[in-house]
Amino acid sequence: MERQAQISGVGGIYAVLAEASNRPRYAFLVLQLIAEVADGRGQAGPFVAGPSSAGAGEPVLLRDWLCTQLLPMSEQPARRAALRERVEAGLKDELTGRPEIDEPHIEAAVEEQVLSVGRANVSRATSDLVRAGLVTRHYAGYATNHKNRGGGRHAVYVVKPAVLRLLRRPASAPTVSPSRMPRQGELFAA
Repeated sequence: MERQAQISGVGGIYAVLAEASNRPRYAFLVLQLIAEVADGRGQAGPFVAGPSSAGAGEPVLLRDWLCTQLLPMSEQPARRAALRERVEAGLKDELTGRPEIDEPHIEAAVEEQVLSVGRANVSRATSDLVRAGLVTRHYAGYATNHKNRGGGRHAVYVVKPAVLRLLRRPASAPTVSPSRMPRQGELFAA
């Protein structure tokens, strides 16, 4: 699309997203995270270095990494407790009645549900980014004949070069010369 030609800054990126997405702030965060891990050509994925206590970690799928980066934004104790109750009710036939055995099983099921919802949210936001013309998406990995074009393969996102330059450019604040600075107690007149 030709929308990138009219984008002159981060505010322009956000304006384009506001037209293409129902959740432009979330989509912008996804875009910023993709740009953060993208190489010089703007390509991110299918794997990125996951979190680790000793620097670079194990490779993690890009979509899973994005999901875990955005989890703090959506964590709400009341919603998590309600999800836990639903998961526990769904697992009632598999539970032993022994908390030391059941708790890890329940927590793993809750985490998987949270990641599943997070992956769907990231995919939706990425579709908005693609629709806005800011990112392209393709898949890498083992190709299978599958009705879902991503079946058996992993997502790779490519940020358009002009957008990547804007996101990686250091922010420049307008400066005021020292001679025009108001002294304490004076109002600044433009």
